[in-house]
Amino acid sequence: MSQPSVEKIPGSHRVLVIVPTYDEKDNIAAVLARLRAAVPAADVLVVDDNSPDGTGALVDAVAAADPQVQVLHRPAKQGLGAAYVAGFRWGLTRGYDVLVEMDADGSHQPEQLPALLSALSGADLVLGSRWVPGGRVVNWPMARQLLSRGGNTYVRVLLDLGLRDATGGFRAFRRATLESLPLDEVNSHGYCFQVDLACRAVRHGFTVAEVPIAFVERELGTSKMSRGIVREALWRVTVWGVRYRAAQLRALRGRGS
Repeated sequence: MSQPSVEKIPGSHRVLVIVPTYDEKDNIAAVLARLRAAVPAADVLVVDDNSPDGTGALVDAVAAADPQVQVLHRPAKQGLGAAYVAGFRWGLTRGYDVLVEMDADGSHQPEQLPALLSALSGADLVLGSRWVPGGRVVNWPMARQLLSRGGNTYVRVLLDLGLRDATGGFRAFRRATLESLPLDEVNSHGYCFQVDLACRAVRHGFTVAEVPIAFVERELGTSKMSRGIVREALWRVTVWGVRYRAAQLRALRGRGS
């Protein structure tokens, strides 16, 4: 699907970086400071799920001193996917042209965001990728590297996506891309939300580019990764893959009849 380059879209400097938080008090202030320094023109929306550790109140204080930082308070922890969808809707209704996903724990380096934004000149969705040439992970144990690589291989083969890192959460969307995706149908709550959106973008004919990033393991706080999240991702991807392959088979049989 052809789109004009991001530089030619009127008001394309209106970039919103969406940062979901749940118990990230130890990291969020430093991440916001780095983000504001790396891309000063971008606005930031922190989507906090009523963090018990006071993350929301801390970001309120930052927002009070910086009009380019906003906070969306949600009543309870409802999952990563729901947080991003809420952030997308907030940004779309306010006219942002580019909407960015970024983690709050420092694993996504704000200094690499300009590379993702630049790549939007030739793409509808840009993924920050750990597994393309030039990408890497820092301070990950081998078991986690194998899990991530294996999971992405499974996604790539089963769903026929051709993406090296469909599970990563550092990405930039054109406004038109999100407006064309059925966000109401996205009901993935954990990290398979990222696979869900990437798959829908590919199926809708959008151009998806991957830019190498260095993913740095958090130093403070607790990872939100759990066995339940892994199980949800495995189950959902398997169901999507079976449906996709079944549809392909039906189409082939239809041509042969």
